[in-house]
Amino acid sequence: MFLLPFLFIATGLACFALFSLSTLAQAAVWIAHPPRIPVGWFHVHLLVLGWATMIAMGAVYQLLNVVLQKDVFSRKLGYVHYALYTVGTVGLLAGFSAGRVQWIAVFAALAWIGIVLFAVNIGVTLIRAGQWNPITLSTAGSILFLVLTGLAGLFMGFNFAFRLWPEWHERLFYTHMWLGTIGWFGLLITGFSHKMLPMFYLAHGVSNRMAYVVFGLWNATVLAGAAAFLTDAPFPAVGAAVGLLTLAVYAYNVHTTQIRKARHKKSPGAGVLAAVYSTRALAVVCTAALAYTLFAPERSTDERSVVIFGWAYLWGWVALTILGYLSKIIPFLWWTHKYGPRVGKEKIPAMADLLEDRYVAYGLALTAASLVMLIIGLGMDDAVLIHWSGAALSLSSLFYACLIGWVFTR
Repeated sequence: MFLLPFLFIATGLACFALFSLSTLAQAAVWIAHPPRIPVGWFHVHLLVLGWATMIAMGAVYQLLNVVLQKDVFSRKLGYVHYALYTVGTVGLLAGFSAGRVQWIAVFAALAWIGIVLFAVNIGVTLIRAGQWNPITLSTAGSILFLVLTGLAGLFMGFNFAFRLWPEWHERLFYTHMWLGTIGWFGLLITGFSHKMLPMFYLAHGVSNRMAYVVFGLWNATVLAGAAAFLTDAPFPAVGAAVGLLTLAVYAYNVHTTQIRKARHKKSPGAGVLAAVYSTRALAVVCTAALAYTLFAPERSTDERSVVIFGWAYLWGWVALTILGYLSKIIPFLWWTHKYGPRVGKEKIPAMADLLEDRYVAYGLALTAASLVMLIIGLGMDDAVLIHWSGAALSLSSLFYACLIGWVFTR
């Protein structure tokens, strides 16, 4: 089972390194420009599709095996999914880079077919296992929203190519963003955290009640936001979705606190702590977004505000959580693959020896500090600060990617 998740994770790390190198080579100039231009589309999709989604898919294949104690329905289908999704993503990025709308439409369709195969593979696995709990329900919901995200993106791609529904472009754009960021990433992270946090903290006997509350609120958030954007509802409907998201994040923070209180391990490691701290920061960001929506509704929807909150959510929570969990997932995968069969036969390193925890802490701290400076720069519209902090974020991210990749040499 090692090879399938490894393919996704290795490809995702390569895309993450490419994203960092590309941003660094441009001195982060693209960040200072409006995001809805080809260079912005390229970098955003390289980060979201090439890195975060690729990593998440690999993690699902691996972690679902741990949760269910059953193999995935079809490994062969997983490899077909990997091939189609990878080719589709590469072609889509090339279309953005070259400004070829026909490429965007065709390769978006190919990537979406790969996503559908992923949904079928995981869906059949979950149905056959018949173990329904906050983890498996969140996994199923997140993948459903991933399919819908891809479908909205596919419609946008064909609309770019053939100008079929110009009046629907804005509706599809915001629905596409909401379903992907809040639905796919949000549900997947919260769902698997219900398993991983107790595991890393050695917490036992934690009630699932709050996990079900998180699941319910998060789904309500996704559906309310998607309905508001898709129907072009009045602004209060969007504010209600932001309010639901804030409640869901607070409930998720309550559950993480319950897990920490039940822990039998003092520290779960720097990466897991970063994921927990980023969740606390997300509650602050959502509270600020809700206040901004209520008291300055006309400014909360302008491009700069959306970009700032987008960076805070995608980098400040999604990216830092994924990076933090990778510091545990990759050493586990590699140690199990390389040293597991040799246990008891010869002297082998401990899993903790594969990755120095203090270096993980340094890398994530530098990344977080650079992100804070970047958000300040975006808020002040200070091009110099944006360029320097964006370059610092790229450098710290590249250092962390190399640190994680070094595990495979141990």
